[in-house]
Amino acid sequence: MLNDALRSRKAHILIAVVLCYLAWQLWLTIAAPQKIGAFSGGAEKVNILVVLPFPPERFHVQLLQTHGRVSGTQENAVEVRGVKRADLTTVARPYWVTRVEPLQPTGG
Repeated sequence: MLNDALRSRKAHILIAVVLCYLAWQLWLTIAAPQKIGAFSGGAEKVNILVVLPFPPERFHVQLLQTHGRVSGTQENAVEVRGVKRADLTTVARPYWVTRVEPLQPTGG
């Protein structure tokens, strides 16, 4: 019975969908560290600029708030303060994040 189920077209489609999903998740995991810029210093928490390929919307800001305090937006970026270094890969993982770089201090 299992052999008959595995030979069906529905099973082949389901297996293909699962394999594509797993490949997508693997690619996101592998690509995330390459999106992170060079962070100097050894502080546990850093201020970051999350660059997107489009202007950020409310969804993006709310999602990034789970990792730190959003202090503003720029054209295609979100400023997030107080992000744990361990969370940088998690922040960079979504496909819509182009890069994560240190937030430059503003002259005041």
